Amino acid sequence: MPPSAAEARPSTPGRAWQLVLLISLYLAQGLPYGFFTQALPVLLREAGYSLKAISALSFLYLPWALKFLWAPYLDRSGVQRRWLMGLQAAAVVAALVLSQLRHSDGLSVILLGAFVFNFIAASQDVLTDGLAVRMLSSTDRGPANAIQVGAYRIGMILGGGLLLWVFAKTSWNVMFLCMSALLALSSLPLWALRLRLPVAKAAQSSARELLLGWIARATAPGMLRFALLIFCYRFGDAMVSGVLGPFLKDVGLNKETIALMKGTVGSTTSLLGAVIGGWFVLRVPRRAALLSAGVAQAATFVLYVLAALGLGGSTLLWLATVLEGVIGTIATVALFTLMMDASDPEHAGTDYTLFASFVILVNSLGTFCSATLIDAWGYVTAFSVGTLLALLGCCVLVWRLDARPSPARIALVWTR
Repeated sequence: MPPSAAEARPSTPGRAWQLVLLISLYLAQGLPYGFFTQALPVLLREAGYSLKAISALSFLYLPWALKFLWAPYLDRSGVQRRWLMGLQAAAVVAALVLSQLRHSDGLSVILLGAFVFNFIAASQDVLTDGLAVRMLSSTDRGPANAIQVGAYRIGMILGGGLLLWVFAKTSWNVMFLCMSALLALSSLPLWALRLRLPVAKAAQSSARELLLGWIARATAPGMLRFALLIFCYRFGDAMVSGVLGPFLKDVGLNKETIALMKGTVGSTTSLLGAVIGGWFVLRVPRRAALLSAGVAQAATFVLYVLAALGLGGSTLLWLATVLEGVIGTIATVALFTLMMDASDPEHAGTDYTLFASFVILVNSLGTFCSATLIDAWGYVTAFSVGTLLALLGCCVLVWRLDARPSPARIALVWTR
């Protein structure tokens, strides 16, 4: 159904509202993700599950990898504020439902809850990314990605740090009641904003037309090649960062310390990394940002290799957490900005969703491969392989884009 005449004349929110709205929406995505990726693996490891079983949780994040299947419908659905409010409300209700259950009810309950939250958050992300592309000018890409990563990290602090601490001090039920309350608070800017948000022109499309549209975008010149370069840049990082929660548990840290180290301190330093990353990509060409951040990130992973060898004790772990939080986030901001650069302005939401889905798929695959190596040969082997692949992947991305920037629009920002 086409939008009404009133809706056809959008009133775009001011810049301050834009920032507040984007921060709240990205924070709402990071909160449950932080719990299910950082806190839950620690709880399952404590309950006796194997690393391979825990790593299988990463495949419940498939909604993030597959969100491109329903993204065109959401992107062209007309009034997106209604969709966003509905999805935010659904997340609050889901947390309330989980608060009435017990984690001892079985792994299947936890898996179902993780899948539901990921489906809701992935759908919300499609709308939020499209909203950001439409509201912000091209010159704001670096700061916008800093906001995206920073707000998401704040959500992860709350979900992976604060909620794990609440669980350690109280119970599963209280923890999810707190999650529900935090999600409700993050929805307030959206409910307060009565203006119609800028959207793409609404249109009716059949499932076949949507599918053909996605195939056309995925096979556009340079798209698949760029997706493979994303794989190279992110796979080694996923092999190390995806199993750090269980690693910290296995070296003898308790839940409270892990919550402070990874959930609070690690994510807080990531906020600093987001700020530095946003400033950095504004000041230097994309090539310099990606190369320097990628090499530095691989260097921080060496600290985890040393820790797995039993060196350095807790001091080394704290140092690794701080450095990885800052440098890893700078690398993420640089990559996400390049993904925006690679997106066709006429298909920005579609292209960026495709790249973002691929990032999630790479993260899940990297975590699973790392866990398999750990079960077979231990953390030292897995962290060493991940470190080498992170360095090699960074070099491959820079080498190939030096030879031929692809998609071609990357050439506009690659070295200048």
